[in-house]
Amino acid sequence: METQLDPIDTTSSAGLRASLAGLPASFRFGVATSAYQIEGAIAEDGRTPSIWDTYCHVPGMIENGDVGDAGCDHYHRMPEDVALMRDHAIGTYRFSISWPRVQPGGRGPINPAGIAFYDRLLDELLAAEIEPWVTLYHWDLPQELEDAGGWPVRDTAYRFADYALAVYERLGDRTSHWTTLNEPWCSAMLGYAEGRQAPGRTDFSDAIRAVHHLLLGHGLAAQRMRQAAKGPLELCLTLNMGHAYPATDSAADQAAARRADGMGARLYLDPVVLGRYPMDLLEDFAAQQITVPVVDGDMEIISTPIDLLGINYYSSHFFSGVDEQGRTTDDAGRPVVRMVSTGRPVTAMGWEIVPEGFTDLLVRLAKDYGLPIVITENGAAFDDVADERGFVADHDRIAYLASHIGAVASACRQGADVRGYLAWSLLDNFEWSYGYDKRFGLIRVDFETMRRTPKLSAAWYRDLIRSVQGKPA
Repeated sequence: METQLDPIDTTSSAGLRASLAGLPASFRFGVATSAYQIEGAIAEDGRTPSIWDTYCHVPGMIENGDVGDAGCDHYHRMPEDVALMRDHAIGTYRFSISWPRVQPGGRGPINPAGIAFYDRLLDELLAAEIEPWVTLYHWDLPQELEDAGGWPVRDTAYRFADYALAVYERLGDRTSHWTTLNEPWCSAMLGYAEGRQAPGRTDFSDAIRAVHHLLLGHGLAAQRMRQAAKGPLELCLTLNMGHAYPATDSAADQAAARRADGMGARLYLDPVVLGRYPMDLLEDFAAQQITVPVVDGDMEIISTPIDLLGINYYSSHFFSGVDEQGRTTDDAGRPVVRMVSTGRPVTAMGWEIVPEGFTDLLVRLAKDYGLPIVITENGAAFDDVADERGFVADHDRIAYLASHIGAVASACRQGADVRGYLAWSLLDNFEWSYGYDKRFGLIRVDFETMRRTPKLSAAWYRDLIRSVQGKPA
């Protein structure tokens, strides 16, 4: 059953406050980015290649032949970007560390020149009274570790834990907010099963091994950081997901929605929160002669307690268990799980806009897993049209953000413990396999000049934050 939402009333402060009733007084508002998408400077100060540097330079992998070499030049323009956040009332900034920048090759000591950039970033944020939120892994595996087998190999989990501890020991004195992994589903499934993201491999059994070793790396890092903590430490794992609905009430569609939810959500949540993999998925894997490479003690490590669950939400989907030919199994004998369109409006990514799915997801997560939640990403790409000044009047993005922040407030009123919302993204950036065409930013970037121009949505978000927090515009 889909939740029906009332739209956010943005016409007055009173209407806005009523629409957002349920958000706690301490609710965080902020923005998020990732290192590879914005930093550039791929060969400066000792940084070595990541899997994305390699993947980008394989012909045909990225739309328009784009590469992420320059990103948004944030590495050189960081103080300007922090000033833009300060001027737009941003309270929390979630960013990721470039693993090959701070630990070239994925092994050995920390690179002083690489970590110095994040030293400066943290100091700049704190001086601007912006709360830093560090993500340790946002997909940029050092290429040397991929050459040694990548995430399907168990040793990568130990390399990640070593790296995580080394970075925490250098930066943990200035922030208590840490995410281990961002979206392990994308790393495993898009990177190792579907080949649509780096490293571009297409082996489902490798992807399942990658899932386990990503989660093992998360648990090992969480253990080591807890042991090393000398002050407050708020540990988070960030997962991307939507709510999986059956397209109809048929048994086949309900089974398809269950399988989609299993692969998109429970495959990660159950091990981390409950200490076990879902039995129905293990049975599906066994039918394909695939096993999860669990070693004694792994599940205890993976289920090391965390403080927050990070959720990246963009859309929800409806699933059918019947293909276009009316079959319930594919040519390999596997059950059909087919995403179907409902005719809702879509973003420039082709993703349906389903804010009610956001509410249903958050309420379900609160009921089934009981962890406090922070929305670590939510936003939308649209076909922005800039005027001669570079300004974008992005009313479509404002409508998306308003409906989804309202969806979070609705979930809070229904009992979900949601503690913050971080918009994706601060800047237009390198959108992975889509190149530079898909723009998610509150701030427009001219990729020829790197000029930053706040969009109308940036001003809207600033005013919303100030209004909710009772601060003058």
